[in-house]
Amino acid sequence: MNVTLKKLDLEVSDCRQCPRLVDWREQVADEKRASYADDEYWGRGVPGFGDAKAKLMIVGLAPAAHGANRTGRMFTGDRSGDWLYGALFRAGFANQPESTSVNDGLKLTGAWVTSPVKCAPPLNKPTTEEIATCRPFFERELALLKPRVLIALGGIGFSSVIRHFDVRPRPKFGHAVEVQIDDRTTVLGSYHVSQQNTFTGKLTEPMLDAVFNRARQLL
Repeated sequence: MNVTLKKLDLEVSDCRQCPRLVDWREQVADEKRASYADDEYWGRGVPGFGDAKAKLMIVGLAPAAHGANRTGRMFTGDRSGDWLYGALFRAGFANQPESTSVNDGLKLTGAWVTSPVKCAPPLNKPTTEEIATCRPFFERELALLKPRVLIALGGIGFSSVIRHFDVRPRPKFGHAVEVQIDDRTTVLGSYHVSQQNTFTGKLTEPMLDAVFNRARQLL
């Protein structure tokens, strides 16, 4: 990872700009979930993760309270991560389908996983002000990585990406929606890999794989 990305990672980890999010992430880290009682929670801002030379960027919403907020790595240690990294593995972007801890040996090739909000929000719902406060981190990530294809998981991820590229008129989010930004950059929409979507069948593995296969085609 280059020095500039490492500097950004440190700034994200140390950020305390949003009092509500700081209070929540630290409360969760202190109280813990019973099944993770012996774990030392990360309880800080969570930087992006992956290949610093990535041309594919996956944009979620925010760290999960007992997933990335616990492990310190995006989509790691929860069922959403099982779905995401499973899809990345099947599409050839990951060396393994599981993401359980920062020491599990997972490596991404050509892909970067991040979110527009860097701290776990209560009820997975950041406020408009919190999204705006965190936006400079996300903007810097995009500027440093210059991805060619972006997969936006869910409406907030999609709107954050579309805002960055200042697409007018603003396209409507939907699964498998495709937005051509310019002759090198494409945004793909996907339903979020949340349990609410995967348990109900709103998002299936074939649906998710189709989006990642399209990303691979575009690259």
